[in-house]
Amino acid sequence: MELRLLEYFVAVCEELHFTKAAEKLHISQPTLSQQIRILESNLGTPLFQRIGKKVYITQAGQILFQHTQRIFFELNQVRNEINELKDLQRGKITIGCSGNYLLLSSIISFHERYPGIELSVIDTTTEETIEKILNNQFDMGIVFLPIKENQLESRRLFCTELSLAVSAEHEFANAPFIKLENLQSIPIFLLQKKYLIRQDIDNYCRESGFTLKPIVELSDMQSLLQMTLLNKGVTILPTPYLANIDDDRIRQIPIIDPLPKKDVGVVYRKDTFMPSTIKTFIEHLLEDYKV
Repeated sequence: MELRLLEYFVAVCEELHFTKAAEKLHISQPTLSQQIRILESNLGTPLFQRIGKKVYITQAGQILFQHTQRIFFELNQVRNEINELKDLQRGKITIGCSGNYLLLSSIISFHERYPGIELSVIDTTTEETIEKILNNQFDMGIVFLPIKENQLESRRLFCTELSLAVSAEHEFANAPFIKLENLQSIPIFLLQKKYLIRQDIDNYCRESGFTLKPIVELSDMQSLLQMTLLNKGVTILPTPYLANIDDDRIRQIPIIDPLPKKDVGVVYRKDTFMPSTIKTFIEHLLEDYKV
């Protein structure tokens, strides 16, 4: 079975549209259809079903798609190992991160040491990061621990807690500390419910017999701070993030409620070839946070 046929097959699976897949592959649609028919003939079964203008993957197609993904992953692993022999100072690392603020200083110091290695940091949730590592879309992640996935390895970096952020003109601006129950009647802006930080806040409040009802939910911490400043409200964010904000308009206030502290760690796949670029970056993180 030719690798080229599998590449054509994967393109159709991803697009579920022969014309779009052909454009992606830079070949004509009739040529693509002919190549898929050859593949189906070799396997003795249809891989796609056409109903009207829509294309669906058959059960046999699903099986082939799963195995083909693994084949291409292994081929990519081979290329990575060969590239390591050529040049250890080049490469790209794609990182899923539950808050880009966690990596700012490490990214700068790493780039100074290894200017030839490109870092692509994507801000996403812990759950999404784990999913994309398992699907080989991310090389590694910086997430909240613990994780329950036996295909992944994790190493702790540090522990983080939460603080209140308010405008310097807010009535709480000079408060030495705050209790969450005192925020029930105050305009509050919080992360969306898919984030573990928000889940911890909601769970603690529920167990304590009250709820916080945000007037706005966002997925970006900087946007939460801007909403807080513009609307004279409050927000709850990780203390390390607020510590890196150099803005006289913002005040950080300790929360005395026993909210759970979260360990933050680096996570990556087990039992697969790890390029030296990724190994080096992980060791750099561990050195930075002195685990």
